[in-house]
Amino acid sequence: MCGIFGYIGKKHDATKRVLLGLKRLEYRGYDSWGIGIKHDSSILIDKHAAKISEAQVRLPKSSVAIGHTRWATHGAVNDINAHPHFSSDNDFILAHNGIVENYQDLKRGLKKKGFIFKTETDTEVIVRLIEDELRKSRHLEKSVRQALLKLEGRNTVIILFNNNQIIAARNGSPLVIGVDQNLNEIYLSSDTLSFAPFVKKMIVLNNQQMAVAEPGKIKLIDIKKNKITPYRLEKIDIEESKVGKEGFKHFMIKEINEGPFAISKIVNQPPKTYLRLARMIKKTRQVYTIGSGTTGAAAAQIAFYLRRFGGINATGLIGAEAKEYCYLLKKGDLIIAPSQSGETADVLDILEIAKLKGVKIASLVNMPGSMVSRMSDYKFMSQAGPEICVVSTKVFVSHIAWGYLVSKAIEGRFDDGLKKLVSLQSVMEKYLKNKDNHRNIRTLAKKLTRSPHIFLLGKYQNLQIIKEGMIKIVESSYIHAHAIPAGDLKHYAITLIEKGVPVIFILSHDVVRNDVINAINEVKARGAEVIGISPDNHRSFDFHIKVPDTGETSAIINIIPLQLLAYYMAVKLKHNVDKPRNIAKSVTVK
Repeated sequence: MCGIFGYIGKKHDATKRVLLGLKRLEYRGYDSWGIGIKHDSSILIDKHAAKISEAQVRLPKSSVAIGHTRWATHGAVNDINAHPHFSSDNDFILAHNGIVENYQDLKRGLKKKGFIFKTETDTEVIVRLIEDELRKSRHLEKSVRQALLKLEGRNTVIILFNNNQIIAARNGSPLVIGVDQNLNEIYLSSDTLSFAPFVKKMIVLNNQQMAVAEPGKIKLIDIKKNKITPYRLEKIDIEESKVGKEGFKHFMIKEINEGPFAISKIVNQPPKTYLRLARMIKKTRQVYTIGSGTTGAAAAQIAFYLRRFGGINATGLIGAEAKEYCYLLKKGDLIIAPSQSGETADVLDILEIAKLKGVKIASLVNMPGSMVSRMSDYKFMSQAGPEICVVSTKVFVSHIAWGYLVSKAIEGRFDDGLKKLVSLQSVMEKYLKNKDNHRNIRTLAKKLTRSPHIFLLGKYQNLQIIKEGMIKIVESSYIHAHAIPAGDLKHYAITLIEKGVPVIFILSHDVVRNDVINAINEVKARGAEVIGISPDNHRSFDFHIKVPDTGETSAIINIIPLQLLAYYMAVKLKHNVDKPRNIAKSVTVK
């Protein structure tokens, strides 16, 4: 979940280049930051428990540097625990993305050998392991490789040595290298977005690969086999123009407004790719969809569409809770994995097991060069443009629009699905441009910021939408929200309904409309304040958010007012809209 960044080159000041790269990685963690450089014959570090966006770096110019922006897993958020960490002799520094799951055992063994620990982090264990190996052999590559082989868990590291060499290794957590044509500039990073404006080519490392970089030279080593491996340069395909706020106050509201753009990218992908996947799905015994957090809701919505339109036996799974299903996976099954980053650790865990069992994988990923894409048999890219806000919005729209279109292809009505999404794109654009819609939702947001609890109810096509609405409200407002299947209300949650409690319903013109109205009446009878997201006002609504009726695609547009509501609540509460507390966008640890 942390971000690592490195730079080698004489074209730019490495200190400033790494600072810029870390600012573009801040969505991965913003508890603390640190930069280390090689200057003259020494390595210098500047690191602080603060946001990298507020950094005032006190380091001289350099041609080699590494940096880190942290989401804390082990140890308090303070200057000491911030990365990078020095070796005992100050001969190298190391930054880390991941969790050393066996760090306590390793630490005990290193202490017995006389090593002293200065931080509370698991990362320092890696530093001391490398030092221990260097006692046996002064060979840097060998010492790093031997140390890494002792680690358990998903761990990616970047190390700057006093000889101007950077060694970086990937195991689970992402690592990509950006280069210019002649290797005069080398970037090492947790994602391609961080260096996309500066170079045109990249090298994507696989797990258990180590890169040795120095001015004008890169070498890849297979850590387990201990042999040099060839690398392939891939084109970086990111729309840099989409990285800025483009006049919006926050990335979140900008990215909500890019929902129609995200749909356009789904619509304009080659039809043959959808039809090929549809043919495969129709022959599949069992389909699972998988994701975590927002993507978990998207995965479940895709499963709904597969059942509803494709007639497919599809089950939605939450990444961290999917282990029990591994016993059911069989050759010939399919897992569909939507993802923003393509690097979510608990999802990758399941995909790795599935791959060994001969399960096919299809994916829709927004970040180029991800591990999920590389593992997939059927690869789709969202192409929704960079999503900078930690709170995901447009990529959720992209995922469920894609799932709808795939399902329509299975149904044999691909052109109809395409037509309905094109129409939805136009309707969504008009909805987002309507100032009255924003004014109405801002009024509701102001009111809900005074509520300690918010309930959301929906059914059928809107069940996962209210779950995602809950996620958005919790992430953005830090207020407790609870999503409940409308039909399940009377079985338990109705005990919580009392006078003045706000309850948000989505009421669409579909086959369960009367069931949802029954639930509305049940909470209304107990004094709840009913908020309706619906094409039409209803006599039981105390507050109405009007949405267009787009038929089969109604669920997709119904998420937009909930995204806007979460945004305006965050603004009203004066929260850090784009960087909510305690969470990071790319969860690469378990």
